Amino acid sequence: MHRENPKNPLIPVLTTIVKKAWEGYDASKTIRDIEDISAMVSTNHVFKITFEDDDIVIAKLSYFGKFEHFKEDHRIIHSLCNNLLYPFENVLSKSLLKNNRVYIYHHRQGKIDAWVVFYNPTRIDQRMPRRLDEHHIRKLGQQIAKFHKACWRVRNVIPKSSKTLRTDIYALQQQLETNESQFGSAMQVDFLKYHCEMFLKNRSKYNMGTFGVMPVFIDWNIGNFSVTRNLELYSRWDYDWFRMSYRVLDFYFLSRVVSDIGDQTVFSYYINTLMEDRFIIFLEEYHKIYPLTVNEIKFLKEAYRFFILNYVIKDGKRFFKEEYAEKLQSEAFDIYLPSVDRDFDATKIIEALKLDTKSPALTH
Repeated sequence: MHRENPKNPLIPVLTTIVKKAWEGYDASKTIRDIEDISAMVSTNHVFKITFEDDDIVIAKLSYFGKFEHFKEDHRIIHSLCNNLLYPFENVLSKSLLKNNRVYIYHHRQGKIDAWVVFYNPTRIDQRMPRRLDEHHIRKLGQQIAKFHKACWRVRNVIPKSSKTLRTDIYALQQQLETNESQFGSAMQVDFLKYHCEMFLKNRSKYNMGTFGVMPVFIDWNIGNFSVTRNLELYSRWDYDWFRMSYRVLDFYFLSRVVSDIGDQTVFSYYINTLMEDRFIIFLEEYHKIYPLTVNEIKFLKEAYRFFILNYVIKDGKRFFKEEYAEKLQSEAFDIYLPSVDRDFDATKIIEALKLDTKSPALTH
């Protein structure tokens, strides 16, 4: 049996795909129940599968992006899972393997092109409050610094990635040239072209070769991780935006987690959380454990610009449910992108962290 989401007529089709995916993995184990447990924000789907023997696995079904990228990302994540050392060795959910490789089912039939991966269920401990107190913020800054450090240490023993910030922006530029109508008016298209060019121009300013590439998860929504009673990172799930890139790409969402407004049901992607004193408190604690550089702080603005261009504009209509995509893309034109060069002041953070502006390119 399966439990349908009455609002989504696709669910019967998707559960059939999940069943076929499991049959390709282990047809001898019988499914009793498939339950849609998706967050209902994105077009990706998450299902809880219960078997006749009461075992449980989680299925992630996606038709967003490219299959090759999905496969590549999950093989990198699996390698990361197995190479992270204590105390983070069990933080990430492990994918199921077949023949010693991450099992990924690729379903192609008619107009349907989807892929499925299976996970062991994620253990969840404590959820942080919707609005953090200062001691939560300080502890989170310390924990993320330690987690980033652990990810950095294993960067050389996990598979390489074909995606870069530059290739994603190039892809958007190509779409702007070949399919302008999907992005709005000619004026809006020119506006996006300008911000793509600004990103590519500005990224060359910051000596980014010194940043170093490591695993980053980007989407650090408060609903995507749990902590222990001592506020130590316990588990992290939802790998939709995982990539190999720069650690500063994680900071925008972390600024939203620690923001004064707290976790919101109706969400927007304003830049102002990067300027809050509460985020500076987070960075102060992070910096004590895993020091930041002047150029990384300056690049925060470009990391935000990239996030809006890539995840809201380029991929928004395919990733977010329609009502979210329309809202966020409208705000991107009216609010987010105009705010990039106007509302971010790296000097405030640099001075708060007492960084030496004479040696901005120190490496990890």
